[in-house]
Amino acid sequence: MIPKEKMRLDVKWATRQRLQYIEIMAWYAGVVTRSDVARAFGLSDPAATKDLKLYGDLAPGNLVYNHSVFGFVPGERFAAAFADLTPAAVLPVIAANLAVANGPYGNALVYGLPTASLPLPVRLPGPQTLAQITRAIHGRRKLRVAYRSLSRRESGAERTIEPHTLVNTGLRWHVRAYSEDTCDFRDFVLSRVMAAECLEAAAESGEQYDDDWVERVNLQLAPHSGLDASRRESLLLDYGASGDVIDVNVRRALLGYVLQRLGVDTTPDHTMNPNAYQLMLLNRDEIEPFAAWAFSER
Repeated sequence: MIPKEKMRLDVKWATRQRLQYIEIMAWYAGVVTRSDVARAFGLSDPAATKDLKLYGDLAPGNLVYNHSVFGFVPGERFAAAFADLTPAAVLPVIAANLAVANGPYGNALVYGLPTASLPLPVRLPGPQTLAQITRAIHGRRKLRVAYRSLSRRESGAERTIEPHTLVNTGLRWHVRAYSEDTCDFRDFVLSRVMAAECLEAAAESGEQYDDDWVERVNLQLAPHSGLDASRRESLLLDYGASGDVIDVNVRRALLGYVLQRLGVDTTPDHTMNPNAYQLMLLNRDEIEPFAAWAFSER
């Protein structure tokens, strides 16, 4: 008889996606039904039933049929067999309304869990421009861009860059790239790219040559000293700290964005409003050389 573990490894990718959905839905919604699977993947009821039966065969005891809800609920010894059930992996999937790698599904909530996000302004280029950027990254080619800079340098002038990674800071997207104009690696905000052309010439650089991208450092953060003991303790719990320090391992190129996103007081004497900046930076001297723009002196 073929071992269950071997059978799980032999499952085809498309089927595995549906089994992952079944697992996430059962654990986080508390129940998964035949109609859930059928709706999420556009299947017939018999096909959805077949997937639920397969899941039961490969992960026996994980799901138990509950007649009162007409569906399967997690068993007492439920353990993930196909999906990454960590909140960090699952919440983006739920928020994007994706049945693992499939979707989206419009107004139909595939997990039945409403979510909301901040109505931030859209800061993105058009699809034609973005496609040129992503093609250059994928093909490891040079990219000619017309870029509207906020600096005093000529705005909108053409320059040639060699992009290697797209970065989402939570507030905007940028591309990390080598600039032939300045002979260094830097960030180019996508919404400021007015035009782009993926060139035939191969990129001569790559992320392995970008020291600030390759090298990582530890941000050492702590609840702001201006907060009372109870609030400091709550923040340590909130960030999952094992002691009095919140350690965040970050690429040097992303340090400033992390400080900005977390609302960290970067002043030498921690003089910023603790209600607005609830965290303070402990290893400022180590971090500042790589993210000077994100530091305040007041």
